[in-house]
Amino acid sequence: MKKRNHDEDAQPKVQPGETAEPQAEEVAAPEPQAVQEQQAAPVSKEAEYYDQLVRLKADFENYRKRVEKEKPELIAWGKAQVTLKMLPLYDVIIHAKAELDKITAQDEAACSGATKEVCRGLDMIFKEFEKFFAGENIRPMESVGKPYDPMHHEVLAVVEGQDDNDGHVIQEVQKGFMCGEKVLRPAKVCIARKKQPEESAGK
Repeated sequence: MKKRNHDEDAQPKVQPGETAEPQAEEVAAPEPQAVQEQQAAPVSKEAEYYDQLVRLKADFENYRKRVEKEKPELIAWGKAQVTLKMLPLYDVIIHAKAELDKITAQDEAACSGATKEVCRGLDMIFKEFEKFFAGENIRPMESVGKPYDPMHHEVLAVVEGQDDNDGHVIQEVQKGFMCGEKVLRPAKVCIARKKQPEESAGK
């Protein structure tokens, strides 16, 4: 009898009608560098999100502090805008008081009791306005006799002046007001300008 080849016994027997299955290929192990990049990517993204969150928190904190700091100024300026709408009434009272003072100064004896009561009432209203302005840190400008300032004065007319009043306010048509250090309403004024000498005809 023939001895079977040892290699033939090691081969799997294939039955008639069947095909031998190919052996599975070995999968190459991933490179160490690729594994490190895959692991580092999520960590880098998380660090980026965290950094954005920290910056957003810092920006919001700065915004909150700025709003808290500016809040008193905004409230004061809002009140000033309401006061600005009351100033025309104040102008009328000042004008009426000035006219009555003129009449009283001309002939106080001729003034009736009713006229004196009106003057007294206007004085009371005028004083209440002054108290209100003081409480809101609003004060009238003193413009007459001072140099013209474009930030505080609105020029309505220019009249001929002298050396001593050149460029100065000589008349206040409408009183200006300050709210703290800001101009609430500029004063309407007339200023003086010194007449310039005419150039000689030969030049």
